[in-house]
Amino acid sequence: MRRVLGILAVLFLSAFAGAAHAGVDVRVDIPAQRMSVTTTDGEAYEWKISSGRQGFRSPNGVYRPTRLEKNWYSRKYGGAMPYAVFFRGGYAIHGTGAVGALGRPASHGCIRLHPANAAKLFALVKKYGAGQTRIALHGAAPDNLSRFAKASSSSKTKIAKAHSSKHKIAKAKQRSQATSVAQQRRNGNWEAARGQILLRPALPVSAYGYQPYYPSGYGWR
Repeated sequence: MRRVLGILAVLFLSAFAGAAHAGVDVRVDIPAQRMSVTTTDGEAYEWKISSGRQGFRSPNGVYRPTRLEKNWYSRKYGGAMPYAVFFRGGYAIHGTGAVGALGRPASHGCIRLHPANAAKLFALVKKYGAGQTRIALHGAAPDNLSRFAKASSSSKTKIAKAHSSKHKIAKAKQRSQATSVAQQRRNGNWEAARGQILLRPALPVSAYGYQPYYPSGYGWR
């Protein structure tokens, strides 16, 4: 009997030890903009990510998931965060619609994944549990990559400024022309003023079809 109890105890401890080691290991290589995911059941994945851009660094360290949100929306930054695995405050690993930016820093500090990959990680964490999931972030993205997310907004700003400058120049020309016409009218140079009003050179008196008449002032006929 004692021997049977000993065997049962060994089997129970072996099963418990196996369960204790079962889990998900998530490693985020920020310089390479890659994430590797392995499980004790033999699953292994490697995905492209987008970490925090310049001014929004992703926090290095080792973490456990704090909560799971299948459908989450960031009111602070105005963006959807599907399949979010939060690991430190508002920082999370989540899906993104900006899949074209994956492989380069582009986020406000979170770790972005393709939505399909985010859904897979979400399912793994849910399966094994937060207590059996380890998330490690290390390294920093080169500054030339960190500027990626600012490039588009900077270009839009430059274009907007160029349009604004053109609009200001056009207005200045209109004001200058109006001032010139007013001065010429005050100086009695009506022919030159009329030419500018009609946006064509003033016709000389000798031109064909031009006849001054005086009954009711100057005019054309």
